[in-house]
Amino acid sequence: MSKKELTLASEQIYHGRAVRLRVDTVEKPTGRRTTREVVEHSDCVAIVAVDDQNNILLVRQFRQAICKDLLEIPAGSIDPGECPEEAVRRELQEETGYFPGKVERLAGFYSAPGYSTEYLHLYLASALSPHPLYAEDTESIELVRISLDRIPGLISSGEICDAKSIAGLLSFTLKQGGGHTSGAKNKVVKD
Repeated sequence: MSKKELTLASEQIYHGRAVRLRVDTVEKPTGRRTTREVVEHSDCVAIVAVDDQNNILLVRQFRQAICKDLLEIPAGSIDPGECPEEAVRRELQEETGYFPGKVERLAGFYSAPGYSTEYLHLYLASALSPHPLYAEDTESIELVRISLDRIPGLISSGEICDAKSIAGLLSFTLKQGGGHTSGAKNKVVKD
């Protein structure tokens, strides 16, 4: 078991619309002092949406950080005062134009714990019905339906290459019995 670092000081150096950046001065268990840059981001939802033909609803959108389009599962931030299930319904409507009749928690995980506080709540959305909810930043998102049997190939080819989508789709595949486990059930709990 690793030993904790002691935070000696913390300074917020940037506060933006979506993220804040802080620099922590820490003391390692060895006594050595160093700094940690931490991106503070609100919790988010990531959604594996399945239609009645067993297609997965993905979205293709441009990502400025890497300057290219990515094929992803729908996702977005949880608004203040909103529970994850409400965020799933809102985000799915905004990004795909579908409202889920059924929402089920699959898992949860940290997106990049080496430098970010962001925690993603992963949900399965099904019993979908058309019900658009428009948001100003979703006009360039393209809805893409992919049959479930094509997903492993899209992951292995690199066409689906973001961590939340890979984790979400593999979690869904395991839940459906498409993967093998050792029989032990591990539960990750957010602190």
